[in-house]
Amino acid sequence: MLAQSPIIAFTILILVIFTVPPIFERFRLPGLVGLLVAGVVLGQNGLNLLNSESETIKLLSEIGKVYLMFVAGLEIDLEQFRKTRNRSIGFGTLTFLVPLITGIIIGRLFNFGWNASVLIGSLLASHTLLAYPIVSRLGVVTNEAVTVTIGATIFTDTGALLVLAICVGIHAGKFTALSLVTLLAGLAIYSVVVLFGFDWLGKEFFRRSGDEQGNQFLFILLALFIASVGAQVIGVEKIVGAFLAGLAVNDVLGRSPVREKVEFVGSVLFIPCFFVDMGLLIDIPAFLKTLSSVWLTLVIVAGLIGSKFIAAFLAKLLYRYNNAELLTMWSLSLPQVAATLAATLVAYKSLNSAGERLINEGVLNSVIVLMLVTAIVGPIITSRFATSLTVPQANLATDKLSTWWQSSMGEEVEEQTPTPSPFTVVVPIYNPKTQRYLIEMAALLARHESGRIVPLSIAVGRVHMDDPRLNAALTQCRQRLAGALEISQEFGVEASPVTRIDDDVALGISRTSREENANLVVMGWSRNTGLRARLFGNVIDSVFWSSHCPVAVTQLLSSPTKIQRILVPVGDLTPQTVGAVKFAQILADVNRAQVVLLHVCDRRTPQAQVSKFESQLAEIAAQSKLQVNTSVKTILNDDIARVIIREAEAFDLVVMRSTRYRTAGGLAVSEVTTEVIKELNCSTVLLGEPHS
Repeated sequence: MLAQSPIIAFTILILVIFTVPPIFERFRLPGLVGLLVAGVVLGQNGLNLLNSESETIKLLSEIGKVYLMFVAGLEIDLEQFRKTRNRSIGFGTLTFLVPLITGIIIGRLFNFGWNASVLIGSLLASHTLLAYPIVSRLGVVTNEAVTVTIGATIFTDTGALLVLAICVGIHAGKFTALSLVTLLAGLAIYSVVVLFGFDWLGKEFFRRSGDEQGNQFLFILLALFIASVGAQVIGVEKIVGAFLAGLAVNDVLGRSPVREKVEFVGSVLFIPCFFVDMGLLIDIPAFLKTLSSVWLTLVIVAGLIGSKFIAAFLAKLLYRYNNAELLTMWSLSLPQVAATLAATLVAYKSLNSAGERLINEGVLNSVIVLMLVTAIVGPIITSRFATSLTVPQANLATDKLSTWWQSSMGEEVEEQTPTPSPFTVVVPIYNPKTQRYLIEMAALLARHESGRIVPLSIAVGRVHMDDPRLNAALTQCRQRLAGALEISQEFGVEASPVTRIDDDVALGISRTSREENANLVVMGWSRNTGLRARLFGNVIDSVFWSSHCPVAVTQLLSSPTKIQRILVPVGDLTPQTVGAVKFAQILADVNRAQVVLLHVCDRRTPQAQVSKFESQLAEIAAQSKLQVNTSVKTILNDDIARVIIREAEAFDLVVMRSTRYRTAGGLAVSEVTTEVIKELNCSTVLLGEPHS
């Protein structure tokens, strides 16, 4: 009776999603592994509290399945693909065909039919960029081998889904050469309509809807499900449409707050439900009883690992990559999560007229084991060898974040305006208790650059401009700005207070900074607000996205004038790193303070590479014309967050980059900054780039 009640089943699912993943993550296991285990325990072979055939589970799992493929398409970096399109297609072809052929051979060895064997091959052909957060954190995304592997994802996933559509159609029966041609033609026309039509519609809708994030969110969901339904209409599986929809709206969403909300809904509810349902289908007793299933699992896992390595090795020979790039490409293409699991479930539930499944339980269980092994092994190998990758030097002279202290007018404007605009810092103020330190920070930076500050106070708009609540808010704004003006006078800095009435606080801040041609926005946050609320889906997140200039989010526990030691954790040599170093050096120059650039790297990193990184970092620090005591400190340790927290105990301020990472499966990945910020006992600055 418990399993039949929709409300009780949904309650159990929410409880599992809420409690199980954090427990597994404490043991350094992926949270999705916990969801699969929970499905096994709660399913028919365990406590029998959840039934995979119930309407509730079916609905949520179906939504999770299409959502998973939608996010997989959404997370593919089209810009990276365009940069190395030819090589991405080349490696994509290799890492698709070699596993495909391997899977076909395995299927025939275990007496599967040709159709099922080809389907097994397609399951091995795709890959999920589960280790992308690792290469992103290490700052090696711009390495060509990494870029090529990222770009290859679009080819492997699309090819695997195409093979799936054909195999499912053949299994359904009455599949002739004519019907195959008809299916392929319909799929080609449908793909063009979705990829180009949805992209155009999305851009038009977003342009016309302005800042209405609610309607934009609904539009994206509508695009997802229309594409899924359209795929079924032309006779292919709905996950093909979901993947194409993700690719179509990729450019539309960019890295906007709406995208964050779309991914958030999927990652906290629907996608976890899909993984729980996968666990419900696992029959461990039957799996262990059948020796052939065990051998099938071992051969599939070995075949996938070997075939992906062969593909990466061929790419190394073809494109003259080194061993570190070979192993990184191999490890990045190993994890089989998003497309593999979604396609496996489709194939398992695909029945012909005789009631026979396209693949049996042995293949289903083998794919689950394959997912667990590759999801753990792939990121481990990536973290081991990606540290040895080299990246091309960024054009630091033209990047906005690395030159945020200079005029943001641009060359064209400077030609039209002989006199450059002064260095400008916009300071949104709201809390009278914390605004003094904010104004002091902005004043120190502006005085150093002979610029000005723009204290900004925003009153939320009302329908009627004579609304008493609006009048009261404006009075408070004027009081706060009067206090800000007094503080700026103490520092001898020009201040141009601005009061603004706006319905959206974040856009009010961004619009004012653009109108004032600001070089930097300095904001504050309170310890009383949870970190996720601070960084996701709120005012700060929206300002990061919409701002034209860098944003410094500060948590100041004491006056900035008292800062004597500044710690800057450095993980890579990118424009973002230069921006953080420059910010720290300017503040240090004002207070005659010391700056320490802390680099924490893997214990296995070669000493030659460590020395090279230190010299490059020292060179960046020395490029500054400021006479600031800047030193570089390297610590070999695998726990980056713990080292930063320990080292920060001797410092007054820590300057970090505000970055967030997500996997292609849509599941949030814990990030070093998140862990560090919770335990720091000193002042903090998170420096974020525009449109982040």
